[in-house]
Amino acid sequence: MKFIDETKIEIFAGDGGNGCVSFRREKYVPHGGPNGGDGGRGGSVIFKAAGGLTTLLDARLRRHIRAAKGGNGMGSQMNGRAGIDAVLEVPIGTIIKDDATGEVLADLTIHSGEVVVAKGGRGGLGNMNFKSSINQAPRKAQKGEAGEHRMLHLELKLLADVGLVGLPNAGKSTLITAISNARPKIADYPFTTKVPNLGVVRHKEKSFTVADIPGLIEGAHKGLGLGIQFLRHIERTREVVHIIDVLDPNYSEPMKAYDAIRHELKTYSQKLADLPELVVLNKIDIPEVKARAVKFKKELEKRGKKIFLISAAGRVGLPPLLDKIIEELKR
Repeated sequence: MKFIDETKIEIFAGDGGNGCVSFRREKYVPHGGPNGGDGGRGGSVIFKAAGGLTTLLDARLRRHIRAAKGGNGMGSQMNGRAGIDAVLEVPIGTIIKDDATGEVLADLTIHSGEVVVAKGGRGGLGNMNFKSSINQAPRKAQKGEAGEHRMLHLELKLLADVGLVGLPNAGKSTLITAISNARPKIADYPFTTKVPNLGVVRHKEKSFTVADIPGLIEGAHKGLGLGIQFLRHIERTREVVHIIDVLDPNYSEPMKAYDAIRHELKTYSQKLADLPELVVLNKIDIPEVKARAVKFKKELEKRGKKIFLISAAGRVGLPPLLDKIIEELKR
């Protein structure tokens, strides 16, 4: 399924039904009073968060959503039927904004959470409501109110406990495959991952969710590379796992690779930069990598960082990392 994390959608709540002008006309009631019923309320447009969805594709495909109009009132004091609501399911983590004002109308962060984004119009009153001592036979009724109409901007921010960040080809996709139920595409070239992947990790009777964010590059906060499109998906995370390939060919020193990503996070959002961070030095099953990783580990520890040496592909060193993640998430 195509990953869509932003779209616009136009919504129309249903108009209320019209009130009815009607009078009793029984054979033995020559001066029957008014008995026109009220119009039914229009249907509302409701957005509901569904745990099984991970993309706004359905919303983009529909583009326009209309709720049903309320039924008109009828004689014999019969009110019109209420219009049927239009319900659209969206992924958990969807932010709903008014496109004209930018106002946040809702942030759906729990399963089955729902919000009315456009209210149906109220039904008009029938003529039986206008009878008075001086007007025994009113010949007026109200028209139904128009339903709300708005253009919405939907933005998805995945909900995950842990966000995996790092340069392209650092091994994020391999790690999320090794520790969770996610199955992203993996290949030995940059930008294999083009969309965020979300996985559930189960370790020692505990579980947490982890998001693999497409590789960042220097200048990502200016729109370079792929990562800037998806940094919003780790804004809600509680912890960042920063994965580094100490032999990255684009950097003469691993500290430069580390600082490059830290700069991008901070420039995009200070909140991201302030999240708890675990640093993972990957691919230690390669002899030259392990030697350099041990040296780099000492440099990072001088900065007070928590470092783990692993091989995601060889599944080496993963239990201590998962133990630490779970420990940190308890705080």
